[in-house]
Amino acid sequence: MPELPEVETVKNTLKKHVLGKKIISVDVFYNMIDKPDIETFKKLVKNQTIIDIKRRGKFLMFELDDYYLLSHLRMEGKYFIDGSITRHDHVIFHFDKGFLKYNDTRKFGRMYLVEKDKVYMEKPLSCLGLEPWDTNLTSDYLMEKLKNKRLPIKSILLDQSIITGIGNIYADEILFKSNINPLKKGNNINLTESNNIIKYTRDILERAIKLGGTTIKSYESSRGVHGRFQNNLLVHNHEGDKCPNCNSIIIKIKINGRGTYYCPKCQK
Repeated sequence: MPELPEVETVKNTLKKHVLGKKIISVDVFYNMIDKPDIETFKKLVKNQTIIDIKRRGKFLMFELDDYYLLSHLRMEGKYFIDGSITRHDHVIFHFDKGFLKYNDTRKFGRMYLVEKDKVYMEKPLSCLGLEPWDTNLTSDYLMEKLKNKRLPIKSILLDQSIITGIGNIYADEILFKSNINPLKKGNNINLTESNNIIKYTRDILERAIKLGGTTIKSYESSRGVHGRFQNNLLVHNHEGDKCPNCNSIIIKIKINGRGTYYCPKCQK
């Protein structure tokens, strides 16, 4: 969890607090740094100013003077700008006044420092597919990507190399609104279903962003800032509840290890 709307919310929250801040020093208490090595990382970010914060897929992009600091929150990564240091604060960026700390109970989050002119040409961003609102995301594009895929459409929606930013929660919601069974193979998706996937991907993610994302378990964009889209979830986490469309009972299955919720009548 956090997915695109949650990362977008984190981005917008942090921009209010850290833009223009110069990094004086960095403490790394647990190695979340994939590139470069820790000592080089600490040396290169020292005296860099945070110019802007962007998002690509589920990655936060801290634009510095000479680099992009890419941060993937994975399951439970969070950024805080206040509070005392805790055992789950693994990377701390110190400013002249104050700090920004990365907190991660599960320790799954990753960071990358990439030169500005190479950020979209190198991993991890070079592997990402289209953003949901990219004008190149058309039914022709999606049908071409799906035509040889025999995986369940639920698994394909989680493939960040096709459409980036969709995770487990929103994939369930998109397929429900599209009336598509999550087990249906990608190469069996028709043109109407392809159009619906694109339509509802954009619609659901836009509404989730407006509501600050979805708070499930321990997600929060900043201390005390919780999303409200969980109040609008139609099927995800609703096992045993009645379908809002037909009153059938929503069921939960596992698809490639991911909990998947759907209505067996609406999504035959």
